[in-house]
Amino acid sequence: MEYVKAGVKQAFIDEYLTVDVSAKVKGIPSEDKLRASLTLDEVKRLADTPCESDVLRRASFFSILTGLRHIDIKNLKWKQISQTSNGSWRIDISQIKTKVGAYLPISDQAYAMCGTRPEDEELLVFAGLQNAAWISKPLKKWIEAAGIKKHITFHCFRHSYVTLQLELGSDIYTIKSMLGYTNLKTTQIYSHIVDSAKEKAANTIHIDNLQSQQPII
Repeated sequence: MEYVKAGVKQAFIDEYLTVDVSAKVKGIPSEDKLRASLTLDEVKRLADTPCESDVLRRASFFSILTGLRHIDIKNLKWKQISQTSNGSWRIDISQIKTKVGAYLPISDQAYAMCGTRPEDEELLVFAGLQNAAWISKPLKKWIEAAGIKKHITFHCFRHSYVTLQLELGSDIYTIKSMLGYTNLKTTQIYSHIVDSAKEKAANTIHIDNLQSQQPII
C-alpha cells in the first residue's frame, strides 16, 4: 500500500496528475505478523544435530544468543569484540539496518561461537558466511534433520532470541535496548506469542495463609 501511495505521490510531483490523490488516501495499518521462532527445546535439538557448514552453525547460534541480524554478523570484525574489566565480553556495533551504535554485551557461550581469535583484528569473525539467500538450502536441510517442522529462516534466529528472553523473564525494555530498536512497539510484536510468560506472571503472587472466607451465619 505504501509503495502505491508513494508512486501516486511521485506522479503528482512529475505533473502526470493534477491532483495529489495520495494526500487523500489513509494508510492501512499493518497487522502484527506471527513471527516464526524456535523454542528452547528446539534450539537444543538443533545443537545436537550436525550441520554441513561450521560457519553457518556458529553464526546461527551466535544470532540466537545475541539477537543480531545476519548482515551484522556477516560484517562483524574481531576488532569490534572486546573484553571488559570484569572479564565479560561485548561488541562495539552499529547495526546496519537501524544505524544505532552501542555496546552489546554477549555471553561467554556466544563468544565461544566466534572461534579462535586471530592476530589480525581486521579479519571477519564469521569469514565465509554467505548471503542469506545462499544459505537457505543448507539451513533448511539442517532444520529438517533436527526434526523441526517450522519454516525457519536465518532471521528467525533473531526472533527466537526475543521469545526466549521473554520466556526466561527478561523485561521488554532491556530486550529493546539489546536489539537496537528505537521503538518499543516493535518489540511488543513478540509479546502475544509468549503465553507461558503470561501464565507465569499470573501465578507469581501467592499468599500462603489466604483462605476463602467462611460465610457469616
